[in-house]
Amino acid sequence: MTAPVDVDRVRDQLAGLAEVRRLDGLPDADRAAAVAGADVVFAASWASEFGPDEARDSGARFVQLLWAGADRVPFDQLPRNAVVASNAGAFAEPMAEHAVAMTLALMKRLPQNHLKLAAGIWAQGRTVRVLGSVHVIVGFGGIGQAAGRMLRALGARVYAINTSGRTTEPVDFAGTLDNLHDVLPEADAVLLSIPLTRRTRGLIGQRELALMKPTAVLVNVARGAVIDETALYEHLVAVPAFSAGIDTWWQEPGDAGSFAVGHPFFDLPSVLGSPHNSGMVPGTMRAATRHAVGNIARFLGGEPVTGVVRAEDYGE
Repeated sequence: MTAPVDVDRVRDQLAGLAEVRRLDGLPDADRAAAVAGADVVFAASWASEFGPDEARDSGARFVQLLWAGADRVPFDQLPRNAVVASNAGAFAEPMAEHAVAMTLALMKRLPQNHLKLAAGIWAQGRTVRVLGSVHVIVGFGGIGQAAGRMLRALGARVYAINTSGRTTEPVDFAGTLDNLHDVLPEADAVLLSIPLTRRTRGLIGQRELALMKPTAVLVNVARGAVIDETALYEHLVAVPAFSAGIDTWWQEPGDAGSFAVGHPFFDLPSVLGSPHNSGMVPGTMRAATRHAVGNIARFLGGEPVTGVVRAEDYGE
């Protein structure tokens, strides 16, 4: 394993199931032997932890990722015959809290009113009521379900969009991406918590934004590229009552070396931003590690695993 986690905790959790070896600091020959003989590889950032050809011919049967997103994984470098699983759901609760906090702040126009007051402007405009409001959650996995429970507790209506169009959660509507255009006009708020895949890249563009209410709120805790950046900026300028909460950006440190935006979003009072930290709360890495290692234990025990991803769903 190479993931930046407490190896002793991993060993304790996998006691009796596997021998755990950390690759960091091993001599080259020992590292090569460990990779070649591994049944399972546990990694965080594959490209920075493995050479391009280091593990491709490994006999590993399972690759477990520490992070929930798999859009940055170089699938062509992974062991050829391995099942690959993301850590889906590991950060669900804190990310849902963050997304709901952004949604409520923007529905109540807190950032906009704060800026007006700071400028000496007293403007008692109306806000959107949460009770009875419609929230379309695009990506109804761990994050979406947790957010849905929080919103329902406030009396909101939840429309769930996922792969199957079904859910055991008590929602007001469940559908697939094929239903997205049908539900967007009803939304008081839209939460994006869907993986970035070939199909979801640019999912929210000019057409989708135009379908939404002028007073709607759009919150993204998925990936920046799920939204067309230019289309969003132009819509925010053209429709001042529309607002956006953005936790994940189009260019972040690690992608191209620095954080940057292609348009002056921060000049707009209707934008509330955070630095991709929706999942960062005390104890989050310990919980995420435990979640991932639990999936490894299920694999080793012959039980069904969660978060399986396919190479053909990713890439531009």
